[in-house]
Amino acid sequence: MKKILGIGNALTDILFRIESDEILQQLNLKKGSMQLVDDEKSSQIMSLFAAQQPIMATGGSAANTIKGIAKLGLEGGFIGKVCDDNIGSFFREDSRKNGIKPHLKFSNTASGHCTVLISPDGERTLCTYLGAASELSAGDLESSVFTGYDIFHIEGYLVQDHNLIRTALQLAKKAGLTVSLDLASFNVVEENREFLHEIIRDYVDITFANEEEAKAFTGKNPFEALTDIAHLCDIAIVKLGKDGSLIKSGEKTDEVIPSGDIRVDSTGAGDMYAAGFLYGLARGYALNICGMIGSLISGRVVQVVGTTMSDETWNEIYAEIDDILKMETKES
Repeated sequence: MKKILGIGNALTDILFRIESDEILQQLNLKKGSMQLVDDEKSSQIMSLFAAQQPIMATGGSAANTIKGIAKLGLEGGFIGKVCDDNIGSFFREDSRKNGIKPHLKFSNTASGHCTVLISPDGERTLCTYLGAASELSAGDLESSVFTGYDIFHIEGYLVQDHNLIRTALQLAKKAGLTVSLDLASFNVVEENREFLHEIIRDYVDITFANEEEAKAFTGKNPFEALTDIAHLCDIAIVKLGKDGSLIKSGEKTDEVIPSGDIRVDSTGAGDMYAAGFLYGLARGYALNICGMIGSLISGRVVQVVGTTMSDETWNEIYAEIDDILKMETKES
């Protein structure tokens, strides 16, 4: 069975619902974006919701993806950096509880966390205090960590540290791993467009992007962006939200229909799509089946606040994956 290793910001998500988007304007936050904040700004945001009980869960884009992969039955590991504080301990133990092998480095800086503000329509705006997570550096990476894994998944938020990403990519390729990259937030893409073009062309095998990220990267609509990205790597995926997703490899393009589920909170939707897709790829399924599994799990996670789904929900997901595979067998 193939194993998947992720690298990303080791964050604990702290989720709050907001009654209207006016509070985003009050805080000078663009709806749907990811903004980096310092400790002072983070405390200001938290104080506005002092009367509301938050939902807490291990977070960070790659960590969410690896958690989904582990829930699907594959072995997963995660590289990140935390402090030996309460949040860091929560992250480490929650990872282990979810079947993830944590490859963590430690810092004296407080552990990072992400305040997730959930709009009434389910859209999420992220205010991220990186803390210790931002101190993960090229010097923290050890070649031995990559041994035994088959796929290496990178969250796009890390691309702001070019040396870290280049080193990680070189170690992964030297170890023979397939490399997967999720482009993360559109503003991160805009700020690092040239670097992303370089690493996707030279190192990346699989690229995930949503509509906004694809446009930020190429300046084009989803179909045209898909073609441009596919020219740079083996497999390109553009996620279209309620309209499904597009997958292109070589000359073949697949359109995957959405799950059609009601959105309560979009937190982790893209991360779980990547989890389902990479799970399918690791199992050797056709790309359209990988996309269908990704869409299935993405459609389920948006029905809950945060990214933690119940065992009952996961059992339903397992059954639906079996149905997808049976249907494909009949059609073939």
